[in-house]
Amino acid sequence: MTNAPAQIPITRPLLGEEEAAAAREVLLSGWVTQGAQVAAFEQEFAAYVDARHACAVSNCTAALQLALLAVGVRQGDEVVTVSHTFIATAHAIRHCGARPVFVDVDPATYNMDPGQLESSITPKTRAIVPVHQMGLACDMDAICEVAERHNLPVVEDAACAVGSLVRKGGAWQRIGRPQGTVACFSFHPRKVITTGEGGMIVTRDAALDRACRLLRNQGMSVAAEVRHAAKMLVFEEYSLAGFNCRMTDLQAAIGRVQLRRLAGLLSARIDLAASYDRALRDIPGLRSPTVPEYARPNFQSYPLRVTPEYPLKRDQLMQALLEDGISTRRGIMNVHQEPAYADLPAQHLPHSEAARDSVILLPLYPGLTSGDMKRIIERLHAPHERKNA
Repeated sequence: MTNAPAQIPITRPLLGEEEAAAAREVLLSGWVTQGAQVAAFEQEFAAYVDARHACAVSNCTAALQLALLAVGVRQGDEVVTVSHTFIATAHAIRHCGARPVFVDVDPATYNMDPGQLESSITPKTRAIVPVHQMGLACDMDAICEVAERHNLPVVEDAACAVGSLVRKGGAWQRIGRPQGTVACFSFHPRKVITTGEGGMIVTRDAALDRACRLLRNQGMSVAAEVRHAAKMLVFEEYSLAGFNCRMTDLQAAIGRVQLRRLAGLLSARIDLAASYDRALRDIPGLRSPTVPEYARPNFQSYPLRVTPEYPLKRDQLMQALLEDGISTRRGIMNVHQEPAYADLPAQHLPHSEAARDSVILLPLYPGLTSGDMKRIIERLHAPHERKNA
């Protein structure tokens, strides 16, 4: 027996001395919660995605919930989205008192199928939530056309999509401009840039931005940093029952450094995805991700479809890779198949269900070495061979 090879994780955030120094500076400043660093991060993020307004919050689930409340979603409403997404998308809808209504996905892109959208809209529909899954942009031209016809706001779940591009109206734009009414991002460690936890709400609508800012901070009319800097006595008031969804200055300081790294992070991910594409194209039974002509993804994840032609089933392949120290994840979950949503009307979403059960997410992150890549590819070529024995 030889020593087992080093574990290859599914992802690893790229954090270094610059992030540590930024956090240390905040710690020593005496102001560690929502303050100057958060304001600066908001301005820099808005400039990056070409949005007029950006509101930093504690995580993307909070971002989605606050955005939905800001566009008018209330108790008893319906929100059309996909089941094929991380469950937080549906949680945000439910926590507004609304009911998620699911449409199936395009089997090639794993994103919302615009062709099924219109039939899901009812008089109770108050918003549409497309999900830019795994950093691949939805067909926003088609989705926004339906939304405009029904006068519905579009709240983009862009949790995975920082740095991704979409062609809308014939021009390339960064996700977050936004294409719809408002877009929500995540800075979880599995995302392209991270603040540990954290989220961002971006919009072109000043009134929506103001509403989100009130909601994130208990409905407080005067921010703490404004009171702190005031030369005359200021008392706040509370016009609504808000939430505690603030981002800390520690997180924002790290986020500002990560944003400066973003171009390099994107380049590394795109190069790694291209390497996977080249290496896997000739393996029967494995299907690399499809990138439609209207999208340029950030490759937050690399979804590989395992078809019946492959010698192992998807779960058998995942186990074989795990035994050789290679971490993977299953395809994106489906909310309608989870116990927490068993109270919803039963649905059969064939493309969503097939994607969940046949897709494997491979390791992909800056820092994945050529040796790591070689190990993964060799195992995919020869799935029956044990490499650590």
